[in-house]
Amino acid sequence: MFVRQGTLFQQLEKIGGIRCHLLVVVSLGSAWIAPAVAQVPLVGSGPGGVIRIQNTDLAVLEAGDERQDLPCTVSSDKAFLGFDLRFHAGYDLNVPLRELAGSENTLTILFRVYPEGQPEAKKYFMQKVRVPEIEEDAKGDAYLQGAFDLGEGKYQVDWLMRDRTERVCASSWKVEAELSSKERDIAMAIEPNAIEGVRYEQFYDDPPVERAADSGSVKVKILVNFAPQKARAAALRPLDTVALVSMLRTLNREPNIGKYSLVAFNLQEQKILHRQDDADRIDFRALGQSLEELQLGTVDLKRLAEKHGETTFLGDLIAAEFKPGPQAMIFAGPKALLDANIPEAKLREVGDLKFPVFYMNYILNPYATPWRDTIGNAVKFFKGVEYTISRPRDLWFAVSEIMGKILNFRNAKQVAAVSSQ
Repeated sequence: MFVRQGTLFQQLEKIGGIRCHLLVVVSLGSAWIAPAVAQVPLVGSGPGGVIRIQNTDLAVLEAGDERQDLPCTVSSDKAFLGFDLRFHAGYDLNVPLRELAGSENTLTILFRVYPEGQPEAKKYFMQKVRVPEIEEDAKGDAYLQGAFDLGEGKYQVDWLMRDRTERVCASSWKVEAELSSKERDIAMAIEPNAIEGVRYEQFYDDPPVERAADSGSVKVKILVNFAPQKARAAALRPLDTVALVSMLRTLNREPNIGKYSLVAFNLQEQKILHRQDDADRIDFRALGQSLEELQLGTVDLKRLAEKHGETTFLGDLIAAEFKPGPQAMIFAGPKALLDANIPEAKLREVGDLKFPVFYMNYILNPYATPWRDTIGNAVKFFKGVEYTISRPRDLWFAVSEIMGKILNFRNAKQVAAVSSQ
């Protein structure tokens, strides 16, 4: 690991709405790593759910003035829309290490967020950061960051930080979470003017969805390649899974789908990781547990001996999963640039399809590899439709168009069945 002497680093990775923290402090050659501590929403513990806050802290927040008793620099982040269809906002914090020099210290960060004009809707967050002993002549700055989730709207943020000696740094700012004109039709996963803590867990179950009266006639099968953006990466990072999980959640919340079949696989490992058949909803917790068993970066000598093994695995998967067919087949995953395409003879074994086929191709930089991948070529053979997903709005509009085509296909079949009678 390479670090610069005399600086405290906290790396923040923006992954479509999920933020991962790694805190590394280096003081004159000595290093320590602190576990990430998220901003915890405060819940009222007093009568009537009243939140108990020190009077001195509350006075600082109410004043809304800049304070530099404890020198620090706070800069606010612009709210951005994640693949999870929530706005994510936060702040960056710099503190000179010389201000933290001495024996162990504790920094308490307290802030509140509320929609403009609605002070009664304040949400409070708190975070405590333990600071180890730092030498008096330490150079550089400590860098910290915080985050919270928002619905569409304009908000006021009042923020403070204090140390054990009650020195205070305070700041206030405004943040706006606004959909662009091209995003107006997106149904957000968080209500306007809503304020919530960041949810770091990806594989939680969605609340029940009220299905359309005739949704039972729509059954979809989803084939998801859970693989890294970099084909030969040794691990599946949250950055790789967040968009794929968000695709599944968007489909899971679709009221016109009655039954879900899900096959999660990994081409590199040539392995099916998870299967779920004809369910009323997607079981995200079971999916997450199955993905924990995925071990990339290992080499199976048997697989190495097989020429075009990944292509063969994908061809066999399509042949098996396309029969018997659902009302729609949806592929999802990063580009699968294999060394060979599936032979057309293998694809013809599937026969004439009685359902539409779609492919949601997740790629952060579509201009880097603009050509069609192996899955895309197979989808083209079946006269399917491919969608490039590189931004949250791409996901929303892709699912909306897919559902429109599925319902049109179903209705056309029903009309044809009535006419034949």
